[in-house]
Amino acid sequence: MSTAHTRGQTLEKPAPAALEVHGVHKWYGAHRVLDGIDLTVRPGEVTVILGPSGSGKSTLLRVINHLEKPEIGHVSVGGELIGVKRHGDRLKELSERTILAQRSRIGFVFQSFNLFPHLTVLDNVAAAPVATGRLTRAAAAELARELLDRVGLGDKAGAYPRQLSGGQQQRVAIARALALRPGIILFDEPTSALDPELVGEVLAVIKDLATSGTTLVIVTHEIGFAREVADRVVFIDGGRIVEEGPPGQVLDRPRHERTRDFLAKVL
Repeated sequence: MSTAHTRGQTLEKPAPAALEVHGVHKWYGAHRVLDGIDLTVRPGEVTVILGPSGSGKSTLLRVINHLEKPEIGHVSVGGELIGVKRHGDRLKELSERTILAQRSRIGFVFQSFNLFPHLTVLDNVAAAPVATGRLTRAAAAELARELLDRVGLGDKAGAYPRQLSGGQQQRVAIARALALRPGIILFDEPTSALDPELVGEVLAVIKDLATSGTTLVIVTHEIGFAREVADRVVFIDGGRIVEEGPPGQVLDRPRHERTRDFLAKVL
């Protein structure tokens, strides 16, 4: 007898995808930046997005957490629509306050760190849990110390961003993203603003997150890193997903000529 029909046995409902992007289009005037993107990321999966400059990679990340509004399509994180709600057969924009609350569950690490220059490293990490009312100031400070230890900066809690190297600032930014315990973290070329010798320390922290089961979507040009940490590689060109699959397939045996041409230039 099939276990699905055994009397008294309840079937577990499958967990929602960590991220679903449905038919997303985005344009600025006549320029179409995203041209029908469909993407599903499972919980705990590490997805690396590759593509040439101007292909729509960063815009896609900004659409995911509704920093940019898609003209067509929608995004859901953990089964919840982001930035909109269903109103009959239409989607209606949520209030900015509700969108901000949703964004607090989506970590975002930018290229340029975006730390508050007037706050210490500890206060940069602790600020969001306090501002959102999730933690008291004391509890947030304790969590911030734990996260700074995790990214190797426990001794820099009292420093200000200007006193840190670029690599250290980016590691603080990662700790800040973790402070709200997001369901997913988006990385927008997290090493592109760093001197080459500082890239490794940031990639090591992201690698640790990848092995800990955190759901990550990473836009990067670091092909070797993608091969090492990704469960799946997505190649975007002209606002479309040209190819996707395991890193061994996309990076070593790409099926599409455009992917092969791109990799030949960057490897």
